[in-house]
Amino acid sequence: MVKNAHISETPATAWLRARGVAFTEHPYDYLEHGGATHSAEVLGLDPFGVVKTLVMQDESAKPLIVLMHGNRKVSTKQLARQIGAKSVEPCAPEVANRHSGYLVGGTSPFGTRRVMLVYVEHTILDLPRIVINGGRRGFLIGIAPQVCVELLEARPVRCALPL
Repeated sequence: MVKNAHISETPATAWLRARGVAFTEHPYDYLEHGGATHSAEVLGLDPFGVVKTLVMQDESAKPLIVLMHGNRKVSTKQLARQIGAKSVEPCAPEVANRHSGYLVGGTSPFGTRRVMLVYVEHTILDLPRIVINGGRRGFLIGIAPQVCVELLEARPVRCALPL
């Protein structure tokens, strides 16, 4: 039995519903520092199709979002080169929370407090469907990856590294 089996009212789901986007709900028992690997495991999903929402910043502390496969990490050097930044680094959790309006571990790219540029690892767009955070810890949603391009204007990048 999954706790909080119906937790779909979040800023992210409200944002998607307002734009007519259909999605599936995938609640699971959240594990602190479990990450996409844990959620994929408990939901029986391939971690390649579970997409992490990472809040990062450039050298001038301008925030940005990177969407990455659950079983990959971001090469900040490759990303910086591709987006024309001197450097890119992950935001501290409290800074990421402030920019996104979500708690780290429950960050969704949809319905963020602050509008940020979104970058998506290009191979995510080749998947027929992805599972991504729905705006709360322990709650993923399934959507077509093209929603990220169509509604967030996510820009494809090549910056994945093995975990």
